[in-house]
Amino acid sequence: MNLIVATQPYDDQKPGTSGLRKKVPVFQQPNYVENFIQSIFDSVAGFSGETLVIGGDGRYFNRETIQIAIKMAAANGFGRVIVGQGGILSTPAASHLIRKNKAFGGIILSASHNPGGPTEDFGIKYNVSNGGPAPEKVTDAIYARSLEIDRYAINDGPDIDLDRISVQHVDDLAVEVIDSVDDYAALMETLFDFGAIRQMFADGFRMSFDAMHAVTGPYALEILERRLGAQPGTVKDGIPLPDFGGHHPDPNLVHAHELYELMMSADAPDFGAASDGDGDRNLIIGKRIFVTPSDSLAMLAANAHLAPGYSGGLKGIARSMPTSGAADRVAEKLDIGIYETPTGWKFFGNLLDAGLVTICGEESAGTGSSHVREKDGLWAVLLWLNILAARKQSVQEIAADHWATYGRNYYARHDYEGLSVEAATGLMDNLRAQLPTLPGRKLGSLSIRTADDFAYTDPVDGSVSEHQGIRILFEGGSRIVFRLSGTGTSGATLRVYLERFEPDTAHHGMETQIALAGLIEAADGIAQIRSRTGRDKPSVVT
Repeated sequence: MNLIVATQPYDDQKPGTSGLRKKVPVFQQPNYVENFIQSIFDSVAGFSGETLVIGGDGRYFNRETIQIAIKMAAANGFGRVIVGQGGILSTPAASHLIRKNKAFGGIILSASHNPGGPTEDFGIKYNVSNGGPAPEKVTDAIYARSLEIDRYAINDGPDIDLDRISVQHVDDLAVEVIDSVDDYAALMETLFDFGAIRQMFADGFRMSFDAMHAVTGPYALEILERRLGAQPGTVKDGIPLPDFGGHHPDPNLVHAHELYELMMSADAPDFGAASDGDGDRNLIIGKRIFVTPSDSLAMLAANAHLAPGYSGGLKGIARSMPTSGAADRVAEKLDIGIYETPTGWKFFGNLLDAGLVTICGEESAGTGSSHVREKDGLWAVLLWLNILAARKQSVQEIAADHWATYGRNYYARHDYEGLSVEAATGLMDNLRAQLPTLPGRKLGSLSIRTADDFAYTDPVDGSVSEHQGIRILFEGGSRIVFRLSGTGTSGATLRVYLERFEPDTAHHGMETQIALAGLIEAADGIAQIRSRTGRDKPSVVT
């Protein structure tokens, strides 16, 4: 039976870059989950009898929230729900299911690369019918509704058996529990030369994939070991766990340190990769070489034609503003469009739907293409494998050839995590106040060419997004970007992006932090990081 339950609003349900993220105890407050899901349903229209996709990354509180979402979908008039077995769906797999089934939308339960557990992070994100994250006009409407909500609708029937592949019912709502992996794996087979990759493994190619006890484990096991024939044990930590095994499921050099050490060792396999909590990010490491996400985007774009799904060439490339300009040089050589957007995959959706771009990427380890409307960690790994199989070269050789052709963008991101909100916002406000006086200023050997607070006008719908990060651009192509992160759940995170372009191959062998030393010093001088935050070094360097 459907019930109407009285409730009172919470004032903290404003979605961030990737949905609503809070600590689990926040979501466990009375009616907190119900309020937000009802606010989603109240902010969209026309879903009566339609299909809704629901799934998550398996983190703590995933199953409980899925049961609530199913019962609320029933009471609000949806006709069909598709849910992954065990409540598991990677974010790119959920995007594919929305598109394949022409669903009205999807509810994805994840806090991405953030830690999981009873006192850690949880998240709810709404994706629209194109399979991508809800645009700002929708998330703004959801937040506005959450501030005035006074009731929600829910069915009081029994829970769905999420572990049994079947069609079950909640009154008139059909709930299809499906294999989480099959549809996604089938899509990957249409994009990549599985035969060539399978032969490469048969010839002795070795790799290590760290699934980080997160959602990508089942997908990687099925595709890499079963369909492509990689050695058993290629996939490490492949079973999703509610707390990710007590680890932080962020595929960077800090949290995937064991993989990095392996790849730098004398007995390193040929290729190393990792993915994050919900499967949309990737880490790429060759034998004794780490490929930055910015470089990976550029190298994938330059070589994508080697994969069957992209043999006709690319329509364009999009990158987030903090991502290095390496992809711009590829786009210029290919004579295709390059688009610089704010951070957040939702900004790529319009470009992809309009057919302006094929491949997109962010410096935060997200890469993807027009096959879905989310970034896709395993997709990037498979495209790298396809390129390695086609070129019959090592990652190191491919990188060296790329830099010789396009020049090298030395690049790093310095994160200052857990700052007080007051200190972080004060630092950014001070930077904005300096902007008119920065052009022409010299910092050591660096001369500032221009400085601004990045704003973006969407070329498809004309929407404007302002205050997306402070950019300091230097003569010669170097730059520093300052931005506050929108993906954390406590305190504030200051991200400082440092980029130096080096066209001379004689200088392509430098250690990255040494190459960026002048910019690191300049960043502190401009932003007064030490004095304003009390930190003498970043929390994480990637």
